[in-house]
Amino acid sequence: MEETWRWFGPDDAVRLDHIRQAGARGIVTSLHQVPYGEVWTVEEIERRKAALARDPALGLQWRVVESLPVHEKIRRGDADCAPLFASYRQSMRNLAACGVTNICYNFMPVLDWTRTELRHPLPGGGTALRFNAHEYVGFDVFILGRPGAEEGVSPGLLARARAWAEGASEQQKETLLASIMAGLPGAFERYDVAGLRRILAAYGGMTAQDLKNNLRRFLAEVIPTAEELGVSMGMHPDDPPRPLFGLPRIVSTEQDIADLLAMADSPANGLTLCTGSLGAHPANDLPRIAARFADRIHFAHLRNVAKEPDGSFMEADHLGGDTDMVAVVEALLTEQKRRLDAGRPDWRIPFRPDHGHELADDIGKPTFPGYPLIGRLRGLAELRGVMTAVARIKGLPI
Repeated sequence: MEETWRWFGPDDAVRLDHIRQAGARGIVTSLHQVPYGEVWTVEEIERRKAALARDPALGLQWRVVESLPVHEKIRRGDADCAPLFASYRQSMRNLAACGVTNICYNFMPVLDWTRTELRHPLPGGGTALRFNAHEYVGFDVFILGRPGAEEGVSPGLLARARAWAEGASEQQKETLLASIMAGLPGAFERYDVAGLRRILAAYGGMTAQDLKNNLRRFLAEVIPTAEELGVSMGMHPDDPPRPLFGLPRIVSTEQDIADLLAMADSPANGLTLCTGSLGAHPANDLPRIAARFADRIHFAHLRNVAKEPDGSFMEADHLGGDTDMVAVVEALLTEQKRRLDAGRPDWRIPFRPDHGHELADDIGKPTFPGYPLIGRLRGLAELRGVMTAVARIKGLPI
C-alpha cells in the first residue's frame, strides 16, 4: 500500500523533511486558504505542488486531496447551487490537469469530526482525542439549549450531563466549544453558541432522507465529470457515526455505504475507508466492510478507537482499540492483488496513519489536533509492520 501523510500546508508545524523521515512519500493536502465554494485555480494548485517539490531529494508528491470541501448550501439542498456545482467541477478539472486525481470529501452538515476533549491524558504523559457522551449531551441540552435534545438520551446519561453542566466553569464550557469546533481545520468560520444555533436553524427539520436526496443531487452533478477526467471521488464517513445536534448523518453504517455507492453506480463514486470513524459505531464490522466494498475503496484512513457503553470513545493505539486492524489490512492487500492481476497501473491503495497520540517532544507543540508528528510516525511504523507480515504470510503484494 502507498504510505501517505496528511500535511496542512505551509502553516503546518510538521515539516516536510520530518514527513520523509517518517517514511511517507505521498502527501495528502488541501488548499485550506481558498474559501468554500470558490474555484481552486491551476496557479494555487501548482503553488502547493511547488512547495512539496522544493527539495527534490525528499521525493514527495501530492497524491490525495483531503478535502475538496462541499459548500453548506449544497448539503442543505438550496435551490441556487448551480454556480457552486460549476465551481466544484472546475476545481476537479484543474486538479486533474495538474495530475491530482484522488479526491476525498465528506457530506457532514455544519461540523466535521467532533470530539469533546483534544488532550485527554494518557499514562506516561501523552494525550489523545476523546468523545465524552456526557459532555456532548451537556453541551447540547444545557448550553446550546437545542429543542428536543433530550429525546432518546437515557436518564442516567442525562443526569451525568446535567451534573457536568452545573459544575463546569465558564472556562471549561469555552474549552468544550473550542474542542467541538476543532474538527474544522480549513473552515473560515468558527461558531460561538449563538452562531451554532443559527446555522442549525438553517437546517430546520432536515431528515436523513432529505440529506440523502441532496447527496444524490451532488453526485449527479460531479460524478460524470469525475468519469470524464479519470478522477476518483472517495466519500469520508461520518465522525462520529451518529446524528449530532439534531442534524442527520448518512454515511455511518455498512448499509449507508451501500446506499451511497448505489446512488451513482460508477467506479468514480467510491469510499475513503476510515476505520476510526466507522469503528466508533458498535454495529460496524470493519473487516467485513473493507472486504465488501474493497473495489470501491480509493483511500484509507487507518486508526483505532476504544468504545464505551454510553457512546463515549477514545482514540486508541493504531493496533489497539476495538477494530481488528490486521484483518482490515488483509482485506485491503487482497484487493490490491486483484487490481494488480487486472493490470491496473494504480493498483496500490493510498493510506495514511490517521489521528495519532500526542507523545514525547510533540506535547505542547502547535500541531493540528490529532495530527502530531510522533504519534502518527508510531502508527505508520506499526501499520507498516502489519502490512509486511501479512503480505509475507499470505503471499500478497505490498
